[in-house]
Amino acid sequence: MGYGQPYGAYGAYRDTGVKTASQGKLVVMLYDEAIRQLSYAVSYLMGGNKIEAQNIEQFSKHILKVQEIITELMISLDMDAGGDISKNLMSLYIYFNQELLNISISHDRTKIIFIQDMLMQLRDAWAEAATEAPAAEAEAEAPAAEEAAPTASEANEEGGYELALVTDLGTIDDK
Repeated sequence: MGYGQPYGAYGAYRDTGVKTASQGKLVVMLYDEAIRQLSYAVSYLMGGNKIEAQNIEQFSKHILKVQEIITELMISLDMDAGGDISKNLMSLYIYFNQELLNISISHDRTKIIFIQDMLMQLRDAWAEAATEAPAAEAEAEAPAAEEAAPTASEANEEGGYELALVTDLGTIDDK
């Protein structure tokens, strides 16, 4: 199973989480990873935006990973259905990728932290939307289900059968 993979059981657990996550949760997971990668990149910076020679490659890999995540977020935008929100997000993502390209050369800690902060704000907004969407769908479906189910008196009038209600106190027959 997952024990041959890197990270063993954890990797299998993470893969299952990704495969079963809603679209909103997947977007949040992408933001989480981008934020994590920026933290790793910042950890390689010394004072004055300098990086030790042996850490330049790792720093660049973390910045590149964030660029790949941002590109994936760009691809996932539905420009037709998303309207102004999608257009604004696309503009932000383009800006982030341009700044990340500059950061890969300049190693500017302030810019990395700024982008990380922006990504955290977007992540929080997506997390809130991802948790509110299923609740709103459930509320929208509940009235429809209630309207479709006949009341006990309607069922007796129309079908002439008994309805047994089960409660904490036992069974109550409604005739």
